[in-house]
Amino acid sequence: MIRVLIVDDHEVVRQGLRFVLGQEDGIEVIGECADGAQALVAIAALRPDVVLLDMVMPGMDGLAVLRKLAGGPAVIVLASFLEDDRVIEAIRLGALSYLSKTTAVDRVVEAVRAAAVGGSVLEAGTAALLVERLRQDRRRNPLDLLTPREVQVLTELARGRSNAEIARSLMLGRETVKTHVSSILTKLGLTDRTQAAIFGLQQGLIRLDEALDS
Repeated sequence: MIRVLIVDDHEVVRQGLRFVLGQEDGIEVIGECADGAQALVAIAALRPDVVLLDMVMPGMDGLAVLRKLAGGPAVIVLASFLEDDRVIEAIRLGALSYLSKTTAVDRVVEAVRAAAVGGSVLEAGTAALLVERLRQDRRRNPLDLLTPREVQVLTELARGRSNAEIARSLMLGRETVKTHVSSILTKLGLTDRTQAAIFGLQQGLIRLDEALDS
């Protein structure tokens, strides 16, 4: 049985989804929420397999919920319109499918069944956006994602320096350096400062012999 939680601030949408999914064998709607804050509480309490998540809600929106759900249930985003940045960010944050609220009901059911086993269902528009973003990313210098100060911090990481050493070198507070390091890891999709240091070397921010002498 696939346990589904519906999160949408419009009651008529929740009712419609509950009715459609309730007709399907092997799918059970275990709850509904009207906003993101309620959703986080319900997810922790009910432990659904799949969450149907509205993108735009008052208070905590869909992206904010996704940021809190690392390693949580499978998520299908439902949106009133296709917005490039939100689509990419939602999928980057772990959403398996991004569907318009005008999507045919059988497509939503298909997405729920796919999500339960880790699969995705993407509409043509969403797929086209992802392909175009991949093309752009291949052309873009990854350092362009960083601010000038973040590039300086990354250079210091490539030298193998600690946050305290970076703070002294760049005349910054330690908390500021910590914030910059966190931002660098997020923007570049890296997991720790060691990966960041290796990335800095790969990008030629410093020479390998200079790093070994540091």
